[in-house]
Amino acid sequence: MLLALDIGNTSVTLGVFQGETLKATWRLATDTRRMPDEYGVTLLNLLPMRGVSLSDIKAVAICSVVPPLTQVFTELCESFLHIKPLLVGAGIRTGIKVLYDNPRDVGADRIVDAVAGYRLYGGPLIIVDFGTPTVFDAITAQAEYLGGAIAPGLRVAAESLFTATSQLRRVELAAPPVAIARNTVQSIQAGVVLGHVEMVEGMVRRFKRELGQEARVLATGSLVNLIARETQVFDAVSPDLTLIGLRMIHDMNQDHR
Repeated sequence: MLLALDIGNTSVTLGVFQGETLKATWRLATDTRRMPDEYGVTLLNLLPMRGVSLSDIKAVAICSVVPPLTQVFTELCESFLHIKPLLVGAGIRTGIKVLYDNPRDVGADRIVDAVAGYRLYGGPLIIVDFGTPTVFDAITAQAEYLGGAIAPGLRVAAESLFTATSQLRRVELAAPPVAIARNTVQSIQAGVVLGHVEMVEGMVRRFKRELGQEARVLATGSLVNLIARETQVFDAVSPDLTLIGLRMIHDMNQDHR
């Protein structure tokens, strides 16, 4: 089995693959203060809940946008699993040509999403990832990663209202029944959630003008279902896209390790 780890700013997503089948997934809070042993004990407790033991894990693939935790999980893999993980970064085969001004500036998760999105849906392709930021990526029909856009995510936007104002409070991230709300909670939900939907639809229109109107639109990320219910702009929704991409990249690099 393959253990795939997507280390993000808000959560660490784990997935276990048996062949090409995603057998189980978990989400842990991102905490740079935790030691390898702490995350390791958590892993020991999680795996048996889905019928997986440590000895079943034969390989690990990691993409990370949190450098302190990259080392933490590398040490975890080596001490608990006795496996040297594959880290997505420079020198790793992906099948995607990166045309960013400085390719090293592109987050590993964006490249992993591009790999999975292109291999599953082809190009041209627009990927919208709803995580801590909301990230838009553009991939051409020739498997070229052009670049994209980064906007504040839903949780970031909601939290900024709470921390930057005196009378507004934290609210559940949910779509209200109407845009013209008549109470404060639904007013915040309308602005944050429905406003985010409009931003996404507008950005997709702009991307299509530059990439081509035939471009398909793929959505992913931990908050994707909240937005997908409120718009018809997506051609496909794949919440586990990054984990799938990690499995694909691991397979691509097996004969080069």
